[in-house]
Formats: sequence, C-alpha cells, structure tokens
Amino acid sequence: MPGDVIDVWAQAAPGAAFAGPQFARLIQQSHAEDRVEAARSGDGVIAAMDAAEVGTALLSAWYLPGHAMISNEQVASLVEQHPKRFVGVASVDPTDPVAATAAVDRAVRVRGFKALRVLPWVWSRPPTDPLFYPLYVKCVELDIPFCTQVGHTGPLMPSDVGRPIPYIDQIALTFPRLKIVCGHIGYPWTDEMISLAWKHRNVFIDTSAYRPRYYPPQLLTFMSSYGQDKVMFGTNFPMLSFEDCVGDARALKLPQDILTKFLRRNAETVFGLTEGA
Repeated sequence: MPGDVIDVWAQAAPGAAFAGPQFARLIQQSHAEDRVEAARSGDGVIAAMDAAEVGTALLSAWYLPGHAMISNEQVASLVEQHPKRFVGVASVDPTDPVAATAAVDRAVRVRGFKALRVLPWVWSRPPTDPLFYPLYVKCVELDIPFCTQVGHTGPLMPSDVGRPIPYIDQIALTFPRLKIVCGHIGYPWTDEMISLAWKHRNVFIDTSAYRPRYYPPQLLTFMSSYGQDKVMFGTNFPMLSFEDCVGDARALKLPQDILTKFLRRNAETVFGLTEGA
C-alpha cells in the first residue's frame, strides 16, 4: 500500500530503456535484471513501490546523444495514468539550447513536471560547460531544481565530470538562486559534496544509487545533525530495490523527526510538492 516515503530519483523503463551497452554491466552488478523488466510498466513500478511503502516516486526522463532513452512524453503519460503516485522530472539534449529550454518550459508549464535532470557524464561535459547555462537560467525562471549526478559513474563512462569541486561549487556561485540537487552522494568525493551542501543555501544531496546500510559515516553524521535539511532519500530504481533501500533507511535508527525529513519533508520543500503529490 502507499506509504509516506518520497523517492526523488527513480525511473520506469518503457520500451528498450537501459538496453544499451553502457548500462549492461551496471544492471549486472546491481542484480537489477528482474527489476528492469518489472519497470517496463507503470503498474510494475507501483507494485514495487507498494511493497516498500513508497508513496511517491519522481520519475526521470533520460536523453542520450541522438535519441531519448526515456522521453518526456513517456514520463508524462505515466504521470497522467498515476497522478497520485508519480511526479515528472524532465530531461533534454543540451546540445541544442534553444530547443532544450523550450522543452523544459513545456514540461513544467504544460505537463506539471517538478524538476529538470541532466547528467554531465552522458554528454562528456562538466556542469560548467556553457551549453548548460541556458538550462540553469530556465530552472531559475521556473523555480524548479536542477538535478544532476555527482561522484563516479556506474555505467562505463568517465567519472571526472562528476566532481563536486570545482564544478558544482562554481555553478552554485554563479547561480545562487538555482536549486541544485546532487544525486549519488558524490562518492568517492563525498566530503566535497557535504562541504558544498553546507556552504551553499541551495545545494542539496540525494542518496540515490546507494543502499543506506552503505552510506559513508560522514554522510550519516551530516544528515543527522547540521545537514538534516539538506539530504533526501533516493533509490535510482530499478538499479536498486525500493524495498531494500527503505528497509535500510528505517534501520539507521535516526531520530524520528530527522528520518521524516530525510524520507519525505525535505523533498516536499525542495521540489515544491504538496501533500499527496
């Protein structure tokens, strides 16, 4: 049944999503073959959410060079079918800035999406590349978070563009009004990521791609003390299981008020979600 958890980074896998060679090893290492197949339909994603008492999943589109692996239209269709369970996160091809900013505007104003996610490693460009700047301006204009990945890449692609310092630091300095949600905790540069979440008012961390039982100690210290408003729960489903991640999170023995912030309240605030969204 639906629960009170919000997962800020999840995907459905319609059609042939995640079928490319760059994902094969990641799926194998994550033992995600069955989950990917279950995620081919919205009902499959919801069944997995219900088993873990996840109430809401932010579903991300994915654009790769030359094509959409998961299009904004596919995500919009899933949200329309299950508006009480899914929230749309747009993605775009940043190499055509005019078309990209128009697509973000349409996704938010027409389809009700709540964020934009673009992964620098997909484009072999750091977040400070000028092609991303129009997207940052558009996110500020629309008052939505820009979501990205920090840390190493699971797919077999170079990881250097995922360094929090200097890249996220510079973007936060240049665009102080831009809300930046940094997924995958920044490992192996987690200390850099924590320092930036402390330094910048609008920089946040989501824990997707890591089971809570494996969170670095310094992240647990941050999220249970002076960073309690800065860290949000994510799974990266279908690569990780909703059930495993939620179970691990509840086993962390965090104080209830901090656990509630981590599993739900921070996401409601950062993404502008209403009760039941």
